[in-house]
Amino acid sequence: MTNTSLLNDILIHNQKFVENREYEKYETTKFPNKKAVILTCMDTRLLELLPKALNLGNGDVKLIKNAGALVSHPFGSIMRSILISVYQLQAKEVMVIAHHDCGMSGLKAGPVIDSMIERGIPEKTLDTLTYSGIDIKQWLHGFDNVQESVSHSVDIIKNHPLMPEGVPVHGLVIDPKTGKLDLIVNGYEN
Repeated sequence: MTNTSLLNDILIHNQKFVENREYEKYETTKFPNKKAVILTCMDTRLLELLPKALNLGNGDVKLIKNAGALVSHPFGSIMRSILISVYQLQAKEVMVIAHHDCGMSGLKAGPVIDSMIERGIPEKTLDTLTYSGIDIKQWLHGFDNVQESVSHSVDIIKNHPLMPEGVPVHGLVIDPKTGKLDLIVNGYEN
């Protein structure tokens, strides 16, 4: 399947989806029914597994995804999305749900940078970023321990200067094969 073929397949399916009014069974509001926002990983294994393992349906939570379920910068887009969910979209709780066997676990910047160069990014561009104060190796580095990574993201969220007091921030790790959850941080106890 080529990229063109993928896009065409999606557009053909979408046209039928709309014509058949299949969207009607997914209608909901912008406010999460279960009053929660979840930060999780973009891993393909979690697309359907995570909502099923948590008994979530369309409209139940705000769902934010990135590589590793990481809050890597306290004033980046992930934290902004969490704060908007709390202040404007009625989320009362936050959950960080990472997973075992994550691609960010043990990720080293070197192979990623090598791949960039192989695919045409000039080394001069990487040098310019470095000279501009961007630590690309740190930016591309993953984590060594998923539990510690979850705890770190929970700490950033919980202690953020713009996060209101009293919002529980939970940390969990899901098994991408079975859906079993391991509780790392119980936000009701902190």
